[in-house]
Formats: sequence, structure tokens, C-alpha cells
Amino acid sequence: MSKSARLWAFRIVTAIFLPVLALAAIETTLRLVGYGHAATFTVPCTVDGRDSYCDNDRFTWQFFPAGAFRLPLSFAFPAKKPADAYRIFVIGESAAQGDPEPSYSFSRYLEVMLRERFPKVHFEIINAGITAVNSHVLLPLVRDLAHHEPDLFVIYTGNNEVVGPFGAGNPSTASGSSLALIRSSVLLKSSRTGQLLGNALRPKSSQGMWHGMETFLEQRVPADAPALAGVYENFEVNLRDMVEAAKGPGAKVLLSTVGVNLKDNAPFASVHRAGLADSERAAWEASMKEGAVNEESGQHAEALKRYLAAAAIDDRHAELQFRIARASWNLGDFAQARERFAQARNLDALRFRADGRINDIIRSVAKTSGPHVELIDTEATFAGGSQNGSPGREFFYDHVHMSPHGNYLIARTLFPRIFALLPEKVRQNAGLVEAPSAEEVEKLLAMTPFDRSRVAKTAASWLSQPPFTNQINHEEQVGLLTQEAGAVSGDFESTAAAYRSAIGKAPDDRWLHFNFGILLEQSEPAAAAAEFRRALDILPGDYGSRQKLAETLIRMGNFEDGIGECRTLLSQKPYHAPAHFTMAYALAQLQQFDESIAAYEQSIRFHPGYVVTAYNMIGLIQLGQKKYDSAAASFQKALDVNVADAAKSDLLYNLSVALERSGRDTEARKVLATMANHEEMMRRKSPPIEPSPESKSTR
Repeated sequence: MSKSARLWAFRIVTAIFLPVLALAAIETTLRLVGYGHAATFTVPCTVDGRDSYCDNDRFTWQFFPAGAFRLPLSFAFPAKKPADAYRIFVIGESAAQGDPEPSYSFSRYLEVMLRERFPKVHFEIINAGITAVNSHVLLPLVRDLAHHEPDLFVIYTGNNEVVGPFGAGNPSTASGSSLALIRSSVLLKSSRTGQLLGNALRPKSSQGMWHGMETFLEQRVPADAPALAGVYENFEVNLRDMVEAAKGPGAKVLLSTVGVNLKDNAPFASVHRAGLADSERAAWEASMKEGAVNEESGQHAEALKRYLAAAAIDDRHAELQFRIARASWNLGDFAQARERFAQARNLDALRFRADGRINDIIRSVAKTSGPHVELIDTEATFAGGSQNGSPGREFFYDHVHMSPHGNYLIARTLFPRIFALLPEKVRQNAGLVEAPSAEEVEKLLAMTPFDRSRVAKTAASWLSQPPFTNQINHEEQVGLLTQEAGAVSGDFESTAAAYRSAIGKAPDDRWLHFNFGILLEQSEPAAAAAEFRRALDILPGDYGSRQKLAETLIRMGNFEDGIGECRTLLSQKPYHAPAHFTMAYALAQLQQFDESIAAYEQSIRFHPGYVVTAYNMIGLIQLGQKKYDSAAASFQKALDVNVADAAKSDLLYNLSVALERSGRDTEARKVLATMANHEEMMRRKSPPIEPSPESKSTR
């Protein structure tokens, strides 16, 4: 090599090596000084003096905007797997996590099934589902868990590929479909150097808030959008990499297709085909309108005729396909109904459900991934178990989140597959290997009428928000869930007895103690506190139980201990807004008013959803301190938000009091006049109701 060539080689190597060396030095220094946080899904912890791994609440920070990150469920498992343990990781999104109530997820049904049938085996079932994530998030999660002696992975994912991080319908993290760029971005954000850069470049006012599905209302992605090709390609690559990572340590993989609500979940958004002329659109709308009138009056044959006429003009409209499916169903043509319900799902422009292509990819990956990977075709299972092959509300609360029956059905399908994978010695010594019945499992879970009612209430509250409110069958959905939520929930004594019986069989089941505490918290708060403490004894990092314990102690008037629990929780999760809010109330009761106001302000900072209630409470404190101008400003800050009608009158009255006491009588009278007009409008809108006992007003 010539001298000139050697010089150029030296320059090239230096140009590459020195920046890499500098970055490595920065990264090492940041880690040594304790800057930033671990980006792995699990972190080392100690439970009962034993080395363990726990959930990392900061894992999703690398995928979501500040303030909008999602939390995994609390868990802990021994760093060294016990000899008699069989470790199962359940991977997925909110449906796998078990929304709207994770204690009744399919992994929980599976857990008690296996525990009941194989009492000599110590099953460790870790629910690693996280809401709003997708395969870009789950791949590093699986890679981490693969280091922790897994026996089995159950993978149930596919609903969020478009709307999840880096999906074509995600307004916060969309970065095109280049998988190399996406993975490079994640790698950078997971490093301490990347965290330092992110914190330095992020505006101080950028603290966000998770708005759920409402976040994506304007992110419509038609079925023929070019970006979908990249979504499907990335999903397949990520899924294959997940399976390979799971198989690496010798674990088995059960890879499931994704079930969705076809029959009872109308599309969230529809778009017309490209190039539709104005005259064509007018004709389409006329046929659609006529069909809707016919359908409303029960003339389903005529409705179908008009809908098909519209489809001859534009068949790419999701709502039209759904209407064709309903009319066909009502006419007994169930084959066409199945086809059209599926087409409506595939055309839905707000893509919150796994479409047909996603499930085809899952089947292909399972088929071609070699030994130790088996397909669980949940989509087909739901179709086979539903009326006329179109799954609906018998399995789902909403578009994808399963009802108890749906979760039981998945667990029952998994049960024999898992039995076949158990060590031969376990299988030979097994007694009854048939899956327990739904009734038997729900006794073990203490799934009582009280719990069915409260979970249905949660689901109904979800459906009161966009995009559900835009669905053509919204009123019907909410009505049925409200009816379920209002059903007789059983007497207290029999419900408590069901919990005591379940706990007697599984005294170390923290979910049973937690849910028993929820039952007890209103009527027997001291007993509820004992149950929440027991849940914390079992899993000290369970932030849900600690939050509930704090609330219960404060309800009992034990303010200092309640504040102590809040401070413990905030030492672990300083961003946890409910703990700030709960602590603020307790501090006010102890007349520590400045500290209370500071805590209310922190609750607003970390969760702007508290802004109305927190500013109202701050204003009431300031009234008591005779800081009338400050109180008026606080009440006005609450009113500046889009306040619900029920709260607006109280806020207006409180504002008028603050203004009157500060000597601003003219302004106070104007506010009272506004309040009177508002209350008159409310009387016209609805019949009078009794005021809420929780209403916080100076009146």
C-alpha cells in the first residue's frame, strides 16, 4: 500500500472511529453518574430478600411522547427460575393485557385453569401486555424476556400495527416505513445519550397526555393507502424476529391470530373511493339514504337493494359494507353477511382492529417458523363459536377487548396445547386434564355479578367517548352495556363469601386480594385496607394496590398514613398523577394548604385531565385563605377548559363568590347571570336530578 493510500485509510478509520469512541465515552460517563433510565422491559429488583426481575415503568418512554407513555402491569419473578416452575410470558397489546379489567384477562383464566388441574406445578404466568403498543415495541420486549428462562411465549398481537408507534396512522411517532430507521431511532432513544439529547431538545411545555383512541380521530388510513404496504411488511419482519428471539433460549411459541368484533362493531370511519365524481357521489348518497330509511322501518330486502345500488357506484365505503352485512343478516343470508362484515372491518379507515391481511401474516409466520412454533387460530375459534360465523358482543365489549366469555374461550383453546408442551413427567402424573368449565374458572377468579357489573360500567364509559360516539350503532352498544352494568350485582354477603372461598384456595393471588378490597372499600374500609396491604405483601411494586390503599386510608380519616403511601408511590413513580391528587386532598384536610396546592398543581402537570377538579379545589382552598383574587383566577382556569355541564354551575357559583368577596361586585353579578342562563338551558335539556353528594361547591 502506498504512503498516500495509507494516509487516506488512516483518515477514514479516524473519521469513523473517533466519533464512535466519543459517543461510547459519553454513554459510559452518563451511566456511571446515574443519568437516565434503563430501557429494558424488566429491571432487577428484590422481593422478600430474593433477587428478582420486575416491570420497568419507563420501558415505553422510548416509543411515546413525553407524558403519553403506557405502563405495563406490575409483576415480579425470581431471577433464578425455581426447579418446579413453568414460566409463561403472554405478549401483546391491550386485548392481551385484559382491558377493561386485567384481572379477568385470558392469561388470568389460563392461570387458574392450570393451577387447578396441575397443583404440583408452579406456573409463573407473566402478563406482558401493554396498551397501545405494536410489534415495534413488542420485539425488544420479547428479546429482553428471552433472557429470563422462558418455557413458553403466547403471542397475541396485531390490532395496533397502524395506530401504534411508528404506524402509518400514528400522529406522534410516524417516521415512514423504513424499518432500519425505526430501529435506529429506538436504539438511540434507549441509550443514555439519546435520552440526554431528547431532554435537551424537548420544549419545556411539551408534557403530553394520553387521550386514548381519541388521539387518532384525524388519522384515517384508507385500505388502498400506499403506506399500508410498509405496515404489513414491518409487521411480518418484526413478528418473525419476535418468534426467533423467543425460540432462542429453547422456549416454545404459541402464535395466535387476533379476534375482532365484526357483527356488533360498526366501522369507526369511512372514506369514498378515489376519483368519485360529484354526480356519482350524489347518486351514492341518495341510495344510501333511501336504504337507511328502509332499514330503520324494517324493510330489509328493500334496504339491501338500495345499498347494493350504492355499492355499484362506490363499494369502498366501510359503513356501506356494514349496512349491507346487517341487511343480509336480517334476511338470513349469513354467508354474505360474514363476507360483508369482514369487508367493513378491512375498509375501516380508523384502523383499530387487525384486518384480514394481519391475520394472514400471522398464519404464514406460524406455518414457516419451523419446530416449536404452533398456530392458535383465535379468529377461527371465535367464528366457530359465534352465531352464524360472525363474532360479536358475545365475545367482545367493544371492537377488540374481550368479554369474560371471549377470554375464557381463548384460555380454553390454549389449555390443551400447553398441556401437550408440559414435561413428560407432569403429563404422566396428571389426573383430570380436561379444561375446567367457565363456571368453575369464574369461581376460582371470584368473577361475581358485582364484578361483571363494574367491568361493564368501565366498558360503557369508554364507549361514551370518540370514536365510538361516531359509530352508527353507538346507542345500541351503550344501551346493552348500560343494561349489563345496571343488572342486579348480587348481595354483599354472597359476593364476599365468593371472594373468601377463592382466596382460601389461592391465598397468594394478589389479584383476588385487590378485587376483594374494591368490593370492601365503601362499606368496610378497614377490611379493604387489609386486602390492599396483603396484595402489596405479595407484590410490593403493585402501584394499583398502593394507590387504592392510600385512598382507603384517607377515606377512613387516616390522612398521615395515606399521605405516606402516596409519597412511597411517588418515590417510585414521581409522575403518577392520581397519587399527587389524592395526597393534595389529604394535605388540605390537615390544613397544610400550600403543600396541598402544590400537589394539586403537580397532578395537573402530569395529567391535564385533572385540571377542572384540581383548580376548583385550589380555588376553594384559596377562598378559605381569603386570597380572593387568586381563588377567582383558579376558578376561571377551570372554566377555561371545556367543562362538563354538570360541573359548570358549581364553578360559576364559586367564581361569583370569589369575585364578590374581592369587591368585584359587577363581575360577580355577570357570572351569576351566566350561571342562571346555563341552569335554565340544562333544565330544558333534561329533567331535574338530585345533586351529586361528591359535588365540591361553596353552595
